[in-house]
Amino acid sequence: MTVVGPFGLSVRDQALEADVQTGLAAVEAGLLEATKSEVPFITEAAQHLIKAGGKRFRPLLVMLAAQFGDPFAPGVVPSAVVVELTHLATLYHDDVMDEAEVRRGVPSANSRWGNSVAVLTGDFLFARASHLLADLGPDAVRIQAESFERLVTGQILETAGPRDGVDPVDHYLEVLGGKTGSLVAVSCRLGAIESGADDSVIDVLAQYGERLGVAFQLADDVLDIASDSHESGKTPGTDLREGIPTLPVLHLRAAAAAHGRPEDLELVALVDGDLTDDDRLAEVLRRLREHPALEQARRDTVRYAEEARAMLSPLPEGFAKTALGELCDAVVHRAG
Repeated sequence: MTVVGPFGLSVRDQALEADVQTGLAAVEAGLLEATKSEVPFITEAAQHLIKAGGKRFRPLLVMLAAQFGDPFAPGVVPSAVVVELTHLATLYHDDVMDEAEVRRGVPSANSRWGNSVAVLTGDFLFARASHLLADLGPDAVRIQAESFERLVTGQILETAGPRDGVDPVDHYLEVLGGKTGSLVAVSCRLGAIESGADDSVIDVLAQYGERLGVAFQLADDVLDIASDSHESGKTPGTDLREGIPTLPVLHLRAAAAAHGRPEDLELVALVDGDLTDDDRLAEVLRRLREHPALEQARRDTVRYAEEARAMLSPLPEGFAKTALGELCDAVVHRAG
């Protein structure tokens, strides 16, 4: 049993391990190559987050999905580079919108070079991803375009907030389906398509990826409150301090609105207050960790992970299917 990829995923077959490791190494080289520019400053900015590291969650899914066809097909590695470039581009833009100062344990691009450079660098990464997509053919371009539309729609919905009469939790889960689930689903879909897998396998993997992506983000929501050291490089409470809505806070608000308990209303007021003070933030984190809303968010994470696992049922048995199932376990484990 060997550990590869994010979360310490265990791969139980040497051949599969070799394929995944070789593929991920090629993706890393491809990311650096795709972000080179004749302008040294652009190269530096574009490679800023690549060199900071990351889980490479989406490329890993491309590699595992490709196991249901020919994992050495020429389009597999480029499609993994495409989805990671797209993901990285969204991080540059997200950090500007959230006014984040740290990403993956290093200063965010916007805090280092300013918002304009960060936004334009994200655009540069999108352009390079599109260039690679063109070589994969019109179907790949269409799939990526549809995913990108969903991703942007999810971001707009998050910014606009829930419509009148829409439950904030339902709205948030819809947002995550677009912002996170869509690109994770495309990672699985492109890996399977480029490997020549059957259409039925492609559809199963896409549905699996959609649910796994939401579970992955929900686990991050839990970690922002529950962890002592955040895997993404952010310190606990970063989303709270930046006013980013997360599932535990939404469950807290729902409980406060439904029952009106003084302690819940007081905690909501603290969450809505100025959290730039470290002591105040620590107090909010302590109380949220003891609140049923955090456990409710954990249960939601488990539910989406189990739905993802259930989607794998029609796939042929093998080490790749086992590894995809273990990713569901890993996501749940991250959420505690």
